[in-house]
Amino acid sequence: MARLLMTDTEWAFFEPFLVGIRGRGGRPATNHRLILDAVFWVARTGSPWRDLPEEFGKWSSVYRQFRRWTLAGLWELILEALNDSGAMPDQVQMVDSTVIRAHHLAAGAKPFSTLQATSARL
Repeated sequence: MARLLMTDTEWAFFEPFLVGIRGRGGRPATNHRLILDAVFWVARTGSPWRDLPEEFGKWSSVYRQFRRWTLAGLWELILEALNDSGAMPDQVQMVDSTVIRAHHLAAGAKPFSTLQATSARL
């Protein structure tokens, strides 16, 4: 599992964004590096949260922290910092596959020419 975790250099970039975040109700903060690794694992593999390996902790706790970070706007801050850092040649972008539309034939619909031929016979 260790080969999947982020390097110290990568963590050095993300750490300033996460260190200032306090735990809920005065509890000590969790291991943000491990949670960030877990979020990246889910993003990289496309697996459901429930399939998160046990090494990352409870999937529900990881998801809850991911959701808090999302509502706090953390991911936008990180992407903006990556763009401003010049580490990436152009822009850092994310593609959300929920907005990508497939052609109607990809869903198994009959081709239009077949429908025309059928209606012409009727």
